[in-house]
Amino acid sequence: MIGPSIEIKGSVSGAEDLLIQGRVEGTVDLGDHEVTVGESGKVNADITARTVRIDGEVAGDIRGTEKVVISKTGNVKGNIIAPRMTLEDGAIFKGSIDMDPGDAPAKVALAPKSPAPAAAAGDKGPDLDLKQG
Repeated sequence: MIGPSIEIKGSVSGAEDLLIQGRVEGTVDLGDHEVTVGESGKVNADITARTVRIDGEVAGDIRGTEKVVISKTGNVKGNIIAPRMTLEDGAIFKGSIDMDPGDAPAKVALAPKSPAPAAAAGDKGPDLDLKQG
């Protein structure tokens, strides 16, 4: 935990979950773990983690390999890349969101094709060609 009176300038990395209640400037990289910016946390850094939860303020880009959550008290100015994103009612967000599914291909359920009904003689209805691309 980075307490409310702690200020860090530079790169933060590690192999455990992190709660930020203080100030961080630079980068935060906890790839396979969770980063939470608490309500008193003020982060001016890019954040990379498995799960990122923002209850405080962040100015920087956020990459969550699993998900990103901005709570009702959260304030984010930056771009977000994550396969799952939650923006709670009341949250403040300015930036773009890329719902990148990662390396997993999108799974699409297609209905089996059924033969088209025969058109009435002289009926020139629309000719639709639907393709998934």
